[in-house]
Amino acid sequence: MQDAVTNLIKNYDVTGRYLDRNAVDSLKSYFESGTQRVQAAAAINSNAAFIVKESAVKLFEDQPELIRPGGNAYTTRRYAACLRDMDYYLRYATYALVAGSMDVLDERVLQGLRETYNSLGVPISPTVAGIQIMKDMVKEQVASAGIDDTSFVDEPFDYMTRELSETDI
Repeated sequence: MQDAVTNLIKNYDVTGRYLDRNAVDSLKSYFESGTQRVQAAAAINSNAAFIVKESAVKLFEDQPELIRPGGNAYTTRRYAACLRDMDYYLRYATYALVAGSMDVLDERVLQGLRETYNSLGVPISPTVAGIQIMKDMVKEQVASAGIDDTSFVDEPFDYMTRELSETDI
């Protein structure tokens, strides 16, 4: 897993270039937003159980067929697996948020996930919907923690959604 600084330096090193104005601006932006990213992570951490629970409630209200007989979250075991996965996505989104890089999502979450879910018969669209619901809840929690501009919270959740939603051609 690499953070935004490591990624930037690696990319410049591979091409044998000095850090240019774009690189310096990128680093400046990363460091200026550091306090907000750490505050957001603290807000997520202190409310993680609530975020996962309420996101699941909202998801199952929006898609009640998931918890009905034959639904993918029907039975206690499957319901618990859904909550576990939502917690997993939230935790890794938090890591990506702090790192300012989506590498951890690729390495620890997304590699092979779509294929695994497809092989197990787990529908992707409710997973994507759940991730987006969590994003909205996280933004509420981060705003409640006193951070006015919560737009930076979108990136890891939108990245997971985009990567899971893509289809092979």
